[in-house]
Amino acid sequence: MTIHPKIAEFLKSLPEPDGSPLDPVAMRAGENAQVPPVADRLPIHDVREATAATSSGDVPVRIYTPAEAESYGVLVYFHGGAFFSGSLETHDHIARSLAKETGLEVVAVDFRLAPEHEFPAGLEDCYRVVRWVAENSGELKWDGRTLAIAGDSSGGNFVAAVVAKARDDGFDRITHQILYYPSLDLDFDVDRYPSLRENAEGYGLETGILEPFNAFYFESGADRSDPLVSPIKREDLSGLPTALIVTAEHDPLRDEGELYGKRLQEAGVNATVSRYDGANHGFVQHFSWIPEFQRVFTETAEFLRRS
Repeated sequence: MTIHPKIAEFLKSLPEPDGSPLDPVAMRAGENAQVPPVADRLPIHDVREATAATSSGDVPVRIYTPAEAESYGVLVYFHGGAFFSGSLETHDHIARSLAKETGLEVVAVDFRLAPEHEFPAGLEDCYRVVRWVAENSGELKWDGRTLAIAGDSSGGNFVAAVVAKARDDGFDRITHQILYYPSLDLDFDVDRYPSLRENAEGYGLETGILEPFNAFYFESGADRSDPLVSPIKREDLSGLPTALIVTAEHDPLRDEGELYGKRLQEAGVNATVSRYDGANHGFVQHFSWIPEFQRVFTETAEFLRRS
């Protein structure tokens, strides 16, 4: 189907790129300037800042508690932003919606960004926070059962890399992986996936900008042939947690997400792939207020309950 009319209207309002070099500091500032004030955000029982004291150092986190309870399942969330942008603030509304719909306590990770921090700093922060949750069940009131991890775009990349690291390390407490339009193959050969050509232009994220956007990650030392950088290159996907992979019809990254889901299924993992027609890359962050796309949070909650 065609792109949703509300998204199409927004895309028409965007200025044409002027070809100037990408400035990560300016882009981060621009994103943060668009964040609504706290008073205008989805109300949640409690939101607090905390520090995860991990073996690789202190990592700032933000904890969203949906209601008063004796214990909670926990969902650890990694924001998107091509590894160099995004923040707890720009993705605060996603964490709030996840907490409200799932009933889980959400721990959002303020991981280190490229290019200022060398690979694998951000990935290591995410992995260590997941382990910190399991090791500090009393402080977080974790119920010892559900420990899900979720992320959008590059955050979805971190999800896939974290579950792989956890399996290799023998850490088996992660119960679910949730990936929203993940970036899983950083080898941007336009002939690798049909969606890189089908959705190359006109839908927000364009195929031609993938290399420049991810260049900051490569500059920090990430090797696109490394399965921890391009998780779809991992040969053995068996033994990984139950998965939900959400893709968008009009996204250059659509096909790699769907291939990851298929490969998980072939490896014996319980994996669900859910494509949102009429949506583009980033719709969970930017367009989840549209009724047709708001159900992504309900779908996430149903996935967690049934599995």
